[in-house]
Amino acid sequence: MIEMINQIYSNKGDKLKGRQLPIMYSSREHSFFSISGNLATQTPQAVGWAMASAIKRDSRIAATWVGEGSTAEGDFHSACTFATVYNAPVILNVINNQWAISSFSGFAGAERTTFAARALGYGLAGLRVDGNDPLAVYAAERWAANRARANAGPTLIEHFTYRAEGHSTSDDPSGYRSAQEREEWPLGDPVMRLKNHLIEIGEWDEDRQEALDKECVDHVKAVTKEAEKNGILGHGLHHPFKTMFEDVFEELPWHLKEQSEQAIHERETKFPEGRPNS
Repeated sequence: MIEMINQIYSNKGDKLKGRQLPIMYSSREHSFFSISGNLATQTPQAVGWAMASAIKRDSRIAATWVGEGSTAEGDFHSACTFATVYNAPVILNVINNQWAISSFSGFAGAERTTFAARALGYGLAGLRVDGNDPLAVYAAERWAANRARANAGPTLIEHFTYRAEGHSTSDDPSGYRSAQEREEWPLGDPVMRLKNHLIEIGEWDEDRQEALDKECVDHVKAVTKEAEKNGILGHGLHHPFKTMFEDVFEELPWHLKEQSEQAIHERETKFPEGRPNS
């Protein structure tokens, strides 16, 4: 969690060195690659990694997630084609939450058929699952994962769900949907549904839920304070300026070396007394 919060702050503890937007996490240790701000680019990347895994004859598979609006992008269709042609061990998850940033899912084709149905045209296995049912989602993912590992091919899963909040902090949903829509959504909150289900079958209770909620809140607060020691946005303690030229090429090309030296010289001239790692 501390690595995630460091990345949100883009501080000196951020392993991505401030090069990615908040919440676009990446972890080599967990084989987790960041999504991109460019819509749907992660889908062909996932297929490519799955193809590489198959070529190396290992047991690893790839999975990627994309919103239903992004399925209208060419990258998504290229990914489906390559996944089928190369029988890639990949799971293509489509999160159909009814809304892209401000357009209804119908703009991406939802009024004609389900997103899961698109799998048929490519020769993919297709599933449609209640995205607000954690157990159903787990079962669907496990089925697709086992299928991929058995070399039976790729799977497209449509998670039918709902975005209750705004698309981002800059998004105001009241501008394009009714105020009552959120309350009228029939499938319910997935966390509450799982909690109620576990209580119903005798595996959980309200007291343990209350204790767990407090434990999680306290943990997040403590880890956040620890991460803030590495710096927060706008308050220094970031990676040194020169790191913007690193980690892209194995050996830095001559023209970037010149630009790096020039930029560092101009920065030192402008701030002769130095502004530490800002």
